[in-house]
Amino acid sequence: MKKLGLFIVAYFVITMAWAYPWHMIWFHDHYTSWGAFQREEPIMILGVAAILIQGVVIGYLYPFYYKQGSPIIQGIKFSLIIGLMTYTAMGFATAAKFQIEPVGQFLFSHTAFQTVQFILTGTAPGLIFRKTT
Repeated sequence: MKKLGLFIVAYFVITMAWAYPWHMIWFHDHYTSWGAFQREEPIMILGVAAILIQGVVIGYLYPFYYKQGSPIIQGIKFSLIIGLMTYTAMGFATAAKFQIEPVGQFLFSHTAFQTVQFILTGTAPGLIFRKTT
Protein backbone atom coordinates (compact mmCIF):
# COMPACT_ATOMS: atom_id res chain seq x y z
CA MET A 1 0.00 0.00 0.00
CA LYS A 2 2.87 2.37 0.79
CA LYS A 3 4.37 1.90 -2.69
CA LEU A 4 0.97 2.37 -4.32
CA GLY A 5 0.44 5.63 -2.41
CA LEU A 6 3.91 6.82 -3.34
CA PHE A 7 3.27 5.98 -6.99
CA ILE A 8 -0.06 7.83 -7.03
CA VAL A 9 1.64 10.95 -5.67
CA ALA A 10 4.51 10.62 -8.18
CA TYR A 11 2.10 10.04 -11.08
CA PHE A 12 0.04 13.06 -10.08
CA VAL A 13 3.04 15.39 -9.72
CA ILE A 14 4.68 14.26 -12.98
CA THR A 15 1.42 14.43 -14.93
CA MET A 16 0.48 17.87 -13.60
CA ALA A 17 3.99 19.21 -14.21
CA TRP A 18 3.70 18.10 -17.84
CA ALA A 19 -0.01 18.47 -18.61
CA TYR A 20 -0.77 21.86 -17.12
CA PRO A 21 1.85 23.84 -19.07
CA TRP A 22 1.17 21.86 -22.25
CA HIS A 23 -2.61 22.33 -22.24
CA MET A 24 -3.01 25.65 -20.45
CA ILE A 25 0.08 27.63 -21.52
CA TRP A 26 2.10 26.33 -24.46
CA PHE A 27 -0.68 24.96 -26.72
CA HIS A 28 -3.87 26.50 -25.35
CA ASP A 29 -4.22 28.77 -28.39
CA HIS A 30 -3.66 25.85 -30.77
CA TYR A 31 -6.46 23.85 -29.16
CA THR A 32 -8.90 26.73 -29.44
CA SER A 33 -7.80 27.54 -33.02
CA TRP A 34 -8.52 23.94 -34.05
CA GLY A 35 -12.10 24.40 -32.97
CA ALA A 36 -11.47 22.29 -29.91
CA PHE A 37 -13.84 22.70 -27.05
CA GLN A 38 -11.36 24.03 -24.50
CA ARG A 39 -13.05 25.76 -21.56
CA GLU A 40 -12.02 29.28 -20.65
CA GLU A 41 -11.85 28.14 -17.02
CA PRO A 42 -11.25 24.39 -16.75
CA ILE A 43 -12.97 22.35 -14.07
CA MET A 44 -9.70 21.38 -12.43
CA ILE A 45 -11.25 18.91 -9.96
CA LEU A 46 -12.33 16.70 -12.88
CA GLY A 47 -8.81 16.71 -14.29
CA VAL A 48 -7.38 15.96 -10.86
CA ALA A 49 -9.85 13.08 -10.42
CA ALA A 50 -8.88 11.64 -13.83
CA ILE A 51 -5.17 11.78 -12.97
CA LEU A 52 -5.71 10.19 -9.55
CA ILE A 53 -7.84 7.37 -11.00
CA GLN A 54 -5.21 6.72 -13.68
CA GLY A 55 -2.54 6.63 -10.97
CA VAL A 56 -4.52 4.13 -8.88
CA VAL A 57 -5.13 1.82 -11.85
CA ILE A 58 -1.57 1.96 -13.20
CA GLY A 59 -0.06 1.62 -9.72
CA TYR A 60 -2.30 -1.32 -8.90
CA LEU A 61 -1.66 -3.19 -12.16
CA TYR A 62 2.08 -2.60 -12.60
CA PRO A 63 3.27 -5.13 -9.96
CA PHE A 64 1.39 -7.86 -11.87
CA TYR A 65 3.29 -6.91 -15.05
CA TYR A 66 6.85 -6.44 -13.82
CA LYS A 67 8.75 -9.68 -13.36
CA GLN A 68 12.34 -8.97 -14.41
CA GLY A 69 14.59 -6.76 -16.46
CA SER A 70 15.46 -3.10 -16.15
CA PRO A 71 12.84 -1.61 -13.82
CA ILE A 72 12.78 1.74 -15.61
CA ILE A 73 12.55 0.24 -19.12
CA GLN A 74 9.81 -2.12 -17.92
CA GLY A 75 7.98 0.76 -16.21
CA ILE A 76 8.09 2.86 -19.38
CA LYS A 77 7.00 -0.11 -21.51
CA PHE A 78 4.06 -0.85 -19.21
CA SER A 79 3.11 2.81 -19.02
CA LEU A 80 3.11 3.13 -22.82
CA ILE A 81 0.96 -0.01 -23.14
CA ILE A 82 -1.57 1.20 -20.56
CA GLY A 83 -1.31 4.71 -22.02
CA LEU A 84 -2.72 3.40 -25.30
CA MET A 85 -6.08 3.03 -23.56
CA THR A 86 -6.02 6.66 -22.45
CA TYR A 87 -4.73 7.76 -25.86
CA THR A 88 -7.60 6.14 -27.77
CA ALA A 89 -10.21 7.82 -25.58
CA MET A 90 -8.54 11.22 -25.51
CA GLY A 91 -7.19 11.22 -29.06
CA PHE A 92 -9.16 9.20 -31.59
CA ALA A 93 -12.49 9.26 -29.77
CA THR A 94 -12.28 13.01 -29.15
CA ALA A 95 -11.49 13.69 -32.82
CA ALA A 96 -14.31 11.35 -33.84
CA LYS A 97 -16.93 13.04 -31.62
CA PHE A 98 -16.06 16.72 -31.97
CA GLN A 99 -15.42 19.04 -34.88
CA ILE A 100 -11.66 19.54 -34.62
CA GLU A 101 -9.89 20.80 -37.72
CA PRO A 102 -7.36 19.89 -38.91
CA VAL A 103 -7.68 16.45 -37.33
CA GLY A 104 -4.14 15.46 -38.32
CA GLN A 105 -2.57 18.34 -36.40
CA PHE A 106 -4.69 17.58 -33.35
CA LEU A 107 -3.74 13.89 -33.41
CA PHE A 108 -0.05 14.67 -33.97
CA SER A 109 -0.02 17.08 -31.03
CA HIS A 110 -1.97 14.68 -28.84
CA THR A 111 0.31 11.78 -29.77
CA ALA A 112 3.38 13.82 -28.84
CA PHE A 113 1.82 14.90 -25.55
CA GLN A 114 0.78 11.44 -24.42
CA THR A 115 3.96 9.73 -25.58
CA VAL A 116 6.04 12.08 -23.45
CA GLN A 117 3.54 11.84 -20.57
CA PHE A 118 3.69 8.06 -20.41
CA ILE A 119 7.47 7.93 -20.83
CA LEU A 120 7.87 10.39 -17.95
CA THR A 121 5.31 8.70 -15.71
CA GLY A 122 6.63 5.24 -16.67
CA THR A 123 9.85 5.88 -14.83
CA ALA A 124 7.94 6.15 -11.54
CA PRO A 125 6.61 2.58 -11.27
CA GLY A 126 10.00 1.28 -12.38
CA LEU A 127 11.73 3.12 -9.54
CA ILE A 128 9.05 2.61 -6.89
CA PHE A 129 8.13 -1.04 -7.50
CA ARG A 130 11.57 -2.34 -8.49
CA LYS A 131 12.68 -5.52 -6.84
CA THR A 132 15.61 -4.93 -4.53
CA THR A 133 18.01 -7.66 -3.49
